[in-house]
Amino acid sequence: FQRCVGMDALNSLRSTTFEIDEKHGTDYHKRFLEFVKMVQKENLVIGGAMTDPKGDRSKGPADQDDPDLFTRIVDKDEKGIYVSGAKAHQTGCINSHWIILMPTVRLTENDKDWAIVGAIPADAKGVTYIYGRQSCDTRSMEEGDIDDGNAKYGGQEALIILDRVFIPWDKVFMNGEYEFASMLIERFTCYHRRSYVCKTGLGDVLIGAAATIADYNGVPKVSHIKDKIIEMTHLNETIFAAGIASSHQGQKMKSGVYLNDDMLAQVCKHNVTRFPYEISRLAQDIAGGLVVTLPSEKDFR
Repeated sequence: FQRCVGMDALNSLRSTTFEIDEKHGTDYHKRFLEFVKMVQKENLVIGGAMTDPKGDRSKGPADQDDPDLFTRIVDKDEKGIYVSGAKAHQTGCINSHWIILMPTVRLTENDKDWAIVGAIPADAKGVTYIYGRQSCDTRSMEEGDIDDGNAKYGGQEALIILDRVFIPWDKVFMNGEYEFASMLIERFTCYHRRSYVCKTGLGDVLIGAAATIADYNGVPKVSHIKDKIIEMTHLNETIFAAGIASSHQGQKMKSGVYLNDDMLAQVCKHNVTRFPYEISRLAQDIAGGLVVTLPSEKDFR
């Protein structure tokens, strides 16, 4: 199952905790490395939880009418801290063993209580998942298996509600160091937007399916069909090229960790917000109405 979000969180936190410790004399980096050792030893899947509901986008966390629109520290004791809030659009969270909670916007001194990074087990007390819906998801509940998609390792999205969730001190990697929130976010998004290169794997499958349907329909050598498959391939490989180039242009940071090229990572992301839709449109051109009107397996039977 996907590990990109957790990997991006681990990479960005490794360098950010190093630089927080350098300025403040804290021991976040040591705590973090011990957490990584556990993750590696037990082969754990990590969910990186960054996106808060945000509320009024013109206001920061401290100025919201509802303070829980951004995840925050609500209490602390000698054992650790307690956090409340929510994380939205969390792909793969239910398939993860641990969740790393991170800030989602640049923070000011007034936002110290929201400057929190910590790791929690996915089934920690006080965590509720509200499962996201998709247009055809009830098909997978019917008899048969052709509508299941990736039945064992498929993704999902959820809204995570946090109600006084406890995080022990050894799993806290930022606690009030608000000036480092933007560094963490920028590095996370740089890694993550480069990792969108994975979409080209899905693109490969879709291009292959479209070519197969053209064979079924007896038109694989028709010029406009070939032109569409060429265009699909061109768009797909353009996404791939930007992601690979971003990694190739990476630079070493103070902690010894490499950061991929930021501009090329953003280009990869912009390509992903445009090209897959055109690839899908061309696939529908080639395949015809069967793509969206095919009966379910239950109806076939």
